[in-house]
Amino acid sequence: MKKVLVAIVALFCSVSSFAQYSSGGFSLDQENLYWGVRFGLTGASIGGDLDVGMKTGMTLAGVVGLRASDSTPVFIESGLYYTERGGKDGKFKVGYNNLEVPILVKYGIKATDEIAILPFLGPYFSYAFSGKTKVEDLNGKIVSVGTFDEKKWEGLKRANMGFKLGCGAEYNKVYLEVGYQIGVTNVCKKDDVTAHSNALFVNFGVNF
Repeated sequence: MKKVLVAIVALFCSVSSFAQYSSGGFSLDQENLYWGVRFGLTGASIGGDLDVGMKTGMTLAGVVGLRASDSTPVFIESGLYYTERGGKDGKFKVGYNNLEVPILVKYGIKATDEIAILPFLGPYFSYAFSGKTKVEDLNGKIVSVGTFDEKKWEGLKRANMGFKLGCGAEYNKVYLEVGYQIGVTNVCKKDDVTAHSNALFVNFGVNF
């Protein structure tokens, strides 16, 4: 966690230097390849029968994108994301750490000579490599804990798939996006209970 925080601080400090370069990490007018870094926050919840409320988490990612057409500003973007997901409802909390790979289609709209607007849509595939549930009593004392490491833990499935949609904006290589992830996979291990992992996200980063 300390290394993650150091990386975030270093990225913040370097943003001002990126702004001196020409607008855009990629051009809307020509074929190009770009890559970038992202970090941000998620407001994750679990919908369906469980209906667990929102829990905040962190996102870190590296992305790469490729122009898909010579005639139109359509880009295909993917990457590797670390995301913190789960939900919280009163004294019950579930949190888990994901590795996520999205496949997004982005369409570039030139708002001004320096600002590009990029709506996007596409599927994502994720895998939870660690996580736990925690239950507290009325006094705040932890009364129950379960983890992914326990074979008999009847919690959430590790694999998940869904769709990601939102809109980004880029100015002088600096990138900001807001969107929503809709879980499709039933992530509950119990066959008679449905649960879908959803999340609102805000990410900030730089395109090169």
